Amino acid sequence: MDSYSRAVAYLKVLLPLAALVLMSTLFLISRGVNTDAVIPFAQKEIEDRMKGQQVTAPFFSGTTAQGDEIMVTAALARPGGEGTPAVASNLSAEFNLAQGGRITLASKTGSIHPGRNMAQFTGSVTITSADGLLVETEELNTALSGLEAQSPGPVRATGPIGELTAGNMRIGVKTEGGPVHMLFKDGVKLLYDPQKPER
Repeated sequence: MDSYSRAVAYLKVLLPLAALVLMSTLFLISRGVNTDAVIPFAQKEIEDRMKGQQVTAPFFSGTTAQGDEIMVTAALARPGGEGTPAVASNLSAEFNLAQGGRITLASKTGSIHPGRNMAQFTGSVTITSADGLLVETEELNTALSGLEAQSPGPVRATGPIGELTAGNMRIGVKTEGGPVHMLFKDGVKLLYDPQKPER
């Protein structure tokens, strides 16, 4: 038998054995891979999502009849049902006024009552005006059809002229098409700071 025939005879045995070794290592490697998929959500988060429908990071923008621009965002919103309003958490709103200026609003939670033409902001509500006035309250009711709001409870405000407290507050216009005003009522107290410049 010459060397060529001997090499062919060896290869006839070696090549099938090499193929078997390669296939067995593939099966061994595939058994070592962890096939348990991990869902990137906490168990409580999954349970909360299963309880009902929800929208993550909703966004709304529009313009009032007077030309004021409104932009509202939230971290999470859930639709309402029969007798229950739609609710949202971590709300923030920005009002760019047609007359110039801007008002921003933020609260922990909120709800929408379309039948009453009202949106209700609750829990650490903060209102900031363009002239540096910061108002804090626990509840603010706003109209859905225009730029009008009212705080039924006490408010605390800090601004360029000092600190102010009042029993309630209203945001709106005095005359149709006029500028937007913040009106403080019921036991208004102003702690004037002469170090601060007047508006």
